[in-house]
Amino acid sequence: MANKDAAFGLKPIGKVGQNADNNGLSEYDIAASASAIFFQDPVEILSTGTIGVAAASDALLGSLNGVFFTDATTSKPTFANHLNASNTATDIKGFVTDDPYQRYEIQADGATAAADVGLNADIVYASGSSPDFVSKVELQTSDQKTGTAQLRIIGISKDPENNEAGSNNVNLVVIINEHQLKGTTGV
Repeated sequence: MANKDAAFGLKPIGKVGQNADNNGLSEYDIAASASAIFFQDPVEILSTGTIGVAAASDALLGSLNGVFFTDATTSKPTFANHLNASNTATDIKGFVTDDPYQRYEIQADGATAAADVGLNADIVYASGSSPDFVSKVELQTSDQKTGTAQLRIIGISKDPENNEAGSNNVNLVVIINEHQLKGTTGV
């Protein structure tokens, strides 16, 4: 059976090793009127001190799991799984799975075989869509390599609908290889 094509970004699934996995979220500032950030979009720390959507080849911080802000129109506290680009609130907080040893599941944009476990690859950014506002980011299979890249493939998903190695759209288990909290250079 072929894998279904349903990208979902970087979905946290646990941590590497035997340490406790509390899937804790750290809080980061997001600038008013920032670019849209969808649920499970990979994010990075920007030079402004806030976070934003990461692109291919950027060092990654983790994936966005929600936002909190005071709605500029209604003045009501608001939680959401995503951030609209038109949001003018001045107190936007993003909740990010930023542990450098967090494991994620991500869909490949092409075919990936079991022999590709251990290789590195960058992401392919595609904007999420309504009504669910979930990320459409995928792992770029055309440039899997032993050289440096954003993600390291550490396994094939156990999801029965998307674990057929060698076929398009297989779900992979990855860790962030180029993590902003593990890097030696600043932003």
